[in-house]
Amino acid sequence: MGNWVAREDYEWVYTDQPHADRRKEILAKYPEIKSLMGPDPRLKWIVCMMVVIQFLAFYLVKDLDWKWVLFWTYAFGSCINHSMTLAIHEISHNTAFGNNKAMWNRYFAMFANLPIGLPYSASFKRYHLDHHRYLGGDGVDVDIPTEFEGWFFCTRFRKFIWIILQPLFYAIRPLCINPKPITQLEVTNLAFQLTFDILLYWLWGAKPLFYMLAGSMLGMGLHPISGHFIAEHYMFLKGHETYSYYGSLNLLTFNVGYHNEHHDFPSIPGRRLPMVKQIAAEYYDDLPQYTSWMKVLYDFIMDDALSPFSRVKRKLKGDIKQE
Repeated sequence: MGNWVAREDYEWVYTDQPHADRRKEILAKYPEIKSLMGPDPRLKWIVCMMVVIQFLAFYLVKDLDWKWVLFWTYAFGSCINHSMTLAIHEISHNTAFGNNKAMWNRYFAMFANLPIGLPYSASFKRYHLDHHRYLGGDGVDVDIPTEFEGWFFCTRFRKFIWIILQPLFYAIRPLCINPKPITQLEVTNLAFQLTFDILLYWLWGAKPLFYMLAGSMLGMGLHPISGHFIAEHYMFLKGHETYSYYGSLNLLTFNVGYHNEHHDFPSIPGRRLPMVKQIAAEYYDDLPQYTSWMKVLYDFIMDDALSPFSRVKRKLKGDIKQE
């Protein structure tokens, strides 16, 4: 478990990200794909159902023994809370109410944020759109690990710890790489979330609060679903910076596994991304892809050629317009 990773730096490239050019080429050949863009009318009802389910779970765990609270936190709460973070990812692209009702999407994301326990939906929106626009951009794309992460988490054991601590690094990274002034929406998100957390503790005690917060941390750490963090952009094959996953866990994650398709067409809701692959199959069938996020996690830890440095990075040129 002490083998050291050979990589000492990112994979620096001097080309633009591939998604914009592929999008133009696909739309020129298959203009009907434009009809897939726009809001998903089912999304808001699915999110509301998930929130209600978690509220019911908060009530049910309040009287359980702690051993059962721990069990249900990992077995159920972690799954639904990670799924909820990906619902917020969907909403960040205005797929709940459409681009014409942008603020409806922002406040609905705060509602979806409630059972996660940690206020992040408003900040996620700002940084995630930069990730799409400037994929791999040095000093802008906070999905890229810091140099410290690449330097320190360089053995199998340390990579294992790094995966457990993924939620922590995703929270800290923006402050290190690309800090931004706090907005009113972020203050509102914080106020809503703290009020909800305090009310939950006041009404039903510590167990539901633990179930909620620990479920979020565990679900985004060492968990089968969290394999998507690694699978999406870590360079398992030289020259490829985005990878899709076509396994069954897409059912729980709003098809986030269709990640090449998502970056090519971020305005298409996850539910319709399989249709993109079906229409433009020749653009996606031959790209590297995964069928198991658990195998991605295992391979990342055990392969001494892989580390947090295994990311494509590029220097940005020209006018940079961030969110």
